[in-house]
Amino acid sequence: MRLKRLVFIAVLCAATTALGQDRASSAAPNTVYVGADGKFEANPDTAVIQFNISAQESTARAAYDRASKEAEQVREILHDNSIDPKTAEIGYYSIAPVEEYHEGHAKLVGYQVNSSVTLKLKDFSKVAPIIQQLADADITANNSVSYTLEDIESAKRKAVENAYRRARDLAEALASASGRTLGELSSATIDVSQNLRVVPVRFSMARMAEQTAPAPTQEFSPQTVSITAHVNTTFALK
Repeated sequence: MRLKRLVFIAVLCAATTALGQDRASSAAPNTVYVGADGKFEANPDTAVIQFNISAQESTARAAYDRASKEAEQVREILHDNSIDPKTAEIGYYSIAPVEEYHEGHAKLVGYQVNSSVTLKLKDFSKVAPIIQQLADADITANNSVSYTLEDIESAKRKAVENAYRRARDLAEALASASGRTLGELSSATIDVSQNLRVVPVRFSMARMAEQTAPAPTQEFSPQTVSITAHVNTTFALK
């Protein structure tokens, strides 16, 4: 077993050495190859409010009617904040029987209507009033707010520009150290990634009208979105 392991390590080292020799032999003369990482921190441009409308009654019709009334209250809240209800998106809508089990037997006790709503806002100042009114009305559940970046392409370009500047600086330092001067860019590859994971801020459905303390998120800024880029560049040497 030890002999086999030594043979495997020897083969692996030989393969690694050969790979390095292949890369060296394929490199064009009088060029320098440099890889560098870049980063750009962008402020989010969109607030995403998500909540559920849920109603349970003894009959399907009663559950539907109650859910409709709750949806109308949501529309009124949006109108009060100068928001067109058409901008709110429904993720799903369902109506299902509710059963209770006792000693292995199911008993129909009612029907439940559920729907999810997503609202995107560019004006962050409207987030707190809407969440407050939804909580006070006690007509929605699982209220949450997250922040995201929809204009992602501009941030990607800036991350790539940062990575390229770092790569060129490194290449110029190497060229200067070797007594050469850096020429034009001859080739490059780019890899961009984005971190849009923004932890949502959840709000309890308990009424908050009598609270005197500041809201948990008051005066805090939304988490920034991190965009990273990696560039591999080849420059000519003069």
